[in-house]
Amino acid sequence: MEQWLSLIQDVGFPIFVSFYLMHRVESKLDEIKNALLSLK
Repeated sequence: MEQWLSLIQDVGFPIFVSFYLMHRVESKLDEIKNALLSLK
């Protein structure tokens, strides 16, 4: 059981951080896309 907790802590946290950062980058890319489209 302790091995599972260690595995979740070692793997789960980086996965959570990665998804959070990807979500933030995606919203920034949408803003950049809209700004570029408005230049047309």
